[in-house]
Amino acid sequence: MAEGRIVKALSGFYYVQTEDQVYPCKGRGVFRKRNITPLVGDFVSFDLDSNQEGYITEIKPRHNELVRPPIANIDQAMIVSSAAMPNFSSTLLDRFLVLIEAKGIQPIIFITKMDMATEEEKAALQAYKQSYEQLGYHVELFSSKEPAQPERIAALFTNKVTVIAGQSGVGKSSLLNALKPSLLLKTADISKSLGRGKHTTRHVELIEVNGGLVADTPGFSALDFEGLEAEELGGCFPEIRERTGMCKFRGCLHVKEPQCAIKAGVASQEIPSFRYEHYVDFLAEIQSRKPRY
Repeated sequence: MAEGRIVKALSGFYYVQTEDQVYPCKGRGVFRKRNITPLVGDFVSFDLDSNQEGYITEIKPRHNELVRPPIANIDQAMIVSSAAMPNFSSTLLDRFLVLIEAKGIQPIIFITKMDMATEEEKAALQAYKQSYEQLGYHVELFSSKEPAQPERIAALFTNKVTVIAGQSGVGKSSLLNALKPSLLLKTADISKSLGRGKHTTRHVELIEVNGGLVADTPGFSALDFEGLEAEELGGCFPEIRERTGMCKFRGCLHVKEPQCAIKAGVASQEIPSFRYEHYVDFLAEIQSRKPRY
């Protein structure tokens, strides 16, 4: 019996990386009966037959998993936004941050295409960078026109399993190409009429980048808060999470309740008002969700 990590899933085969090579494996029928699907990123045990084809016999417990893209055991997520084409949206960035935080994954914020921003936009983005860094997030402003940057940024991937998230057209593939030109990932032109990029990536695969593994995947196709309850939302905002228990009322949702530490933090400007506004909007969205029976 051998052990390894699934690095690619394609056409019914799971490609398992061991220390010395990659083996194509099939999943055992027992997983189907138990409604378990092996995921890229899973640590597994497998048996090899005489043709060096493997059969997965066990899936080790997962630290975390995502449904879209289907991947497990992720260390960090690089959330890519762009300064222009499409324009930066703090609301969209915060949606991604909530979804990542809910899974217990470490986020890193990348803002690409800084070379395409106006001076006014650059100043606004520097202010956002400062706000997010004060909340404890790592933020990188990235210009594909500056060749000195990829070396500095490549170090963030070392010894980590990374997913890259962000809306279409923000430059995810271009970013990876800059870090590792041999990947030659297909980069799609933005469809200017739609303001969206075309999907260029299909199956999920972990590729080696600077001593780490990166998921080459279309990323988050759904940005709704399905599965996240109203009471859990605050835990996905670090500035709310660290003030847990400081409100007068237990179970405070930080909207209408009196003597709320979060509203006090907004009033004293310790919590950025745009973050609180997003929290209130997301909470309303979760509370208006139709119950599923």
